[in-house]
Amino acid sequence: MPRPLRNIVPGVAVHLTQRGSNRAACFRRDSDYVLYLLHLRELSALLQCAVHAYCLMTNHVHLLISPPSTAACVALMKRLGQRYAQYFNRERYVLGCYRYIELNPVDAGIVNHPGRYTWSSYRANALGKDDSLISSHAAFLALGLDSMTRRAAYSALCDEKLEPSLLEAIHCGGV
Repeated sequence: MPRPLRNIVPGVAVHLTQRGSNRAACFRRDSDYVLYLLHLRELSALLQCAVHAYCLMTNHVHLLISPPSTAACVALMKRLGQRYAQYFNRERYVLGCYRYIELNPVDAGIVNHPGRYTWSSYRANALGKDDSLISSHAAFLALGLDSMTRRAAYSALCDEKLEPSLLEAIHCGGV
């Protein structure tokens, strides 16, 4: 959440930072950074905020911008944060559902690895087994530029434990 903006002088450069809640990760994959920059490019042009420098770190962002007004600066940061947070939370939720569903046989103690369970989509999503029923979600496609990279990234995600807040969101029906 950005700090309150004070003493913004139109046309004068200001250094802004934006952090993830509780310093949590804001970016996990290259596609996250790309999307943030697309939003920054669009919104800075719309609000006539000149971007002089930026750095996207895993859990925060630094921007050096010259806004035409305090209102434009506030609007840029608010809209940028809202757009990206909505994307990040939706993607996190969708991929969490993928994992929750396909890890269900492991959690139930039926198998020790999801690839050993015949009746799920894990083999298609993580191992590349042909399954004409499966249509990849955009969040899954964003895991990598090619199918091998996506499968490896997804397989690595499945090795991680689902966060309690994500499990709660899944059990409650969404973010």
